[in-house]
Amino acid sequence: MLVSVTGGTGFVGIHSVAAMVRQGHAVRLLVRDPSAAERALGLLAVDPGAVDLVVGDVTDEGSVARAVRGADAVLHAASVYSFDSRRHAAMRRTNARGTAVVLRAARKADAERIIHVSSIVALLPSDGRPLREDSPVGRPRETYMATKAAAERIARRHQREGAPVVITYPPALLGPSDPGLGDQNARLRNTLRGLMPIWPLGGFPVGDVRDTAELHARLLTAPKSAPDRHFAPGRQLSTRQYVRTLREATGRRLPAVFLPARAMLPVGALAGLVQRVWPRHIPAEYGAVYTCACAVPVDPDASTCGLAPRPVAETMADTVRWLHGQGHLTDRQIGLLAEGGRG
Repeated sequence: MLVSVTGGTGFVGIHSVAAMVRQGHAVRLLVRDPSAAERALGLLAVDPGAVDLVVGDVTDEGSVARAVRGADAVLHAASVYSFDSRRHAAMRRTNARGTAVVLRAARKADAERIIHVSSIVALLPSDGRPLREDSPVGRPRETYMATKAAAERIARRHQREGAPVVITYPPALLGPSDPGLGDQNARLRNTLRGLMPIWPLGGFPVGDVRDTAELHARLLTAPKSAPDRHFAPGRQLSTRQYVRTLREATGRRLPAVFLPARAMLPVGALAGLVQRVWPRHIPAEYGAVYTCACAVPVDPDASTCGLAPRPVAETMADTVRWLHGQGHLTDRQIGLLAEGGRG
């Protein structure tokens, strides 16, 4: 099967590409920078002979059409994922428009399966009930979440029109081999560096990028009668559980103060305003606090295509070891996990 992939140099994208290649599929990547694709493929030791590159952007109709031409399936994983207020314009430009361009082109190319990578945050805030496949699209008051909700509405419109669009909802993802050291892995790193002493109460869903990649690979050959919306494997963690799991993995104290999430929202909003002019990243983000204030668990009966999440402690340990091996953390910062050495 030939699978056309957008966002293939990102965290979810490259792990999904690796899972698809392991299953014997040929992959075509739409990339803006071929050198970034080479680095990402090398990070996961993906055979470059199994991957073809098309240079372009998801908002450009011509390059997208070239990328999906003749593809049996399309995985749309491209989006700007960040709570950094400096990237708001890029999110608005890419997330919804890119989805509209890619899904429309995939339909014109008669792709048999079109997988749109959404996010659990596209369904927030909810009415308080656990999230399910039929949960309504959210109307969040945060830029990244709002752009993912807008993309979700586009994907659902294609589903209503009978297109072979399948939607996946990844949780907050951790894991090794992150080409860009994205939001979640950076937050874990900042915690171990002592830059996250204050946390909002509440929680958020956490999963392993390798489980989400396996879901995407499995959906390529799933029966057409299967559900057309799936939650990637994950577990709802309170912020206290998150920090406690990291303490247990590393043996470090990691002092932390937990405050009501809604009380912290003004601080996050102020930090976002300052971030627009401050050159260094401020690890106090409105979007992260807002998520903790409104996130709810996924219904245990919701479809995950038969996949169970791996233990969060295992995911965290693997992620910390990888960060250490890449020089992002010191021996002291990873505590007990340094006993296994670098790598």
